[in-house]
Amino acid sequence: MSRYAILSDIHGNLFALNEVFDDLNNQEIESVILLGDLIDYGMQSNEVVEFIRQNLSSKIICNIWGNHERAILTGDFNHFSSERGVESAKFTDSVLSDDSRDYLNDELVRDGKTEFYLDGKRVLAVHGSLNDYYWKAIFPDNLNGDYVDFDIVLSGHSHYPHVFQKFYDFDNPDMRNKKSVLFINPGSVGQPRNHNPNAQYAILDTDSMSVELRYVEYPKDRAMALYDGSVDDFYCKRLENGI
Repeated sequence: MSRYAILSDIHGNLFALNEVFDDLNNQEIESVILLGDLIDYGMQSNEVVEFIRQNLSSKIICNIWGNHERAILTGDFNHFSSERGVESAKFTDSVLSDDSRDYLNDELVRDGKTEFYLDGKRVLAVHGSLNDYYWKAIFPDNLNGDYVDFDIVLSGHSHYPHVFQKFYDFDNPDMRNKKSVLFINPGSVGQPRNHNPNAQYAILDTDSMSVELRYVEYPKDRAMALYDGSVDDFYCKRLENGI
């Protein structure tokens, strides 16, 4: 059995990550793939990094920077779409511990993307898309790039889960001159935006080439209670409705 947990956009929400961890421990998972944005927006960025380091390191086969890691660890806050996003990132920068910085710099792929093989399938893992590894997401109606070279494309950033196939024209008569590419976005563990406030992740089974999008309840009230005015209350309130 070859089953892989895919997590993205934890965003400093340890309560959500804890419940996802408990859930995936019951799913016969072989390895874990992380697609970036472990930190920021939430009030537990250091705790999330430490939890991952302590509990998931032995299973991680992919761990890449997201746009929040890039912004905070390089000090480039120019790409956020709102001033409240800049203020949140600067707050996280001010409280991020040296241990967290070391882990994020040393253990994550800082390119925002990486390529590898899973059970013979060529995989692209990218936080955003090929058009912009950090700041432009893949959507079913706007791929933001050409992915014909891959069998599976894993991405995050949008906080909207998706699973779909695209069939590219390809010179292979045995396959009716089509190349199938499977696109997976697991949604966001710590800050969902698809009007479902539960923590979200995905499981890929490469034997059956099936994908399960999982939604896990977590104590949102406890995560929301940690906000103390250090960042815009918008990031607290959106947890309640997953918006």
